[in-house]
Amino acid sequence: MYIPAKGQHYTRFLDQLHQTNLFDWYMEIGCRTGRTFAQVRSKTLAVDPFFLTETNIIGTKPALHLFQTTSDDFFASGFLKKMGIKLSFSFLDGMHLFEFLLRDFMNTEAHSTPSGVIAMHDCCPSGFEMTTRDLGNLPRGAWTGDVWKLIPILQKYRPELRITVLDCKPTGLVLVSGLEPKSTVLQRNYDEILAEFTALDLRAFGPERFYGSFDYTEARAFRDKGHPDFAAARVEENLALHPVKVSP
Repeated sequence: MYIPAKGQHYTRFLDQLHQTNLFDWYMEIGCRTGRTFAQVRSKTLAVDPFFLTETNIIGTKPALHLFQTTSDDFFASGFLKKMGIKLSFSFLDGMHLFEFLLRDFMNTEAHSTPSGVIAMHDCCPSGFEMTTRDLGNLPRGAWTGDVWKLIPILQKYRPELRITVLDCKPTGLVLVSGLEPKSTVLQRNYDEILAEFTALDLRAFGPERFYGSFDYTEARAFRDKGHPDFAAARVEENLALHPVKVSP
């Protein structure tokens, strides 16, 4: 049985999170219009193969770097290392095939602070049709692909990580904290993971098994508690950079 995420919409959750929390460096993969990072007040990196933004996406950010490329090419460029950037919070919403998200997670964790948080979107499908890997036959409605697999993959290979699954509609929001940037477990087992999970679909894995492996955390209650998973990742307002408007 599929258990749909019916809580606060994920964009509303992210807007409120950024309105009340500042991070040193925020990164988003899979941005397109820029809607989900428009409200960010932190220094921001945005990666997408093809931006379609027509609104003010810089706002009050002290810095905004846009990379119109794939996430694999972005990480391969070495930009983060060259600039000495350590990520405090990252939102991964790129290609909805699990091997892409797995690589994005590995690369993001390697460039994060140990106190950082990684959020992953679309990991909680509400039906089987939306989980297809067939890019030539996508459903008319929502398409999550098979990125649901990141939950059992991390549970199996990285059990020390803290995983919080928020009930953000329409397809959940997974927060991962307790990061270990120097870990190579996923890299060393990458081929094994692909061999185990590529051909596996959610019917074969079992929806009951999948949804039985975690409990939804209510997004609004999480917000009302002060976004606890982000306590170590946020920076104080007086320590952050703030742009100042200068009259001509």
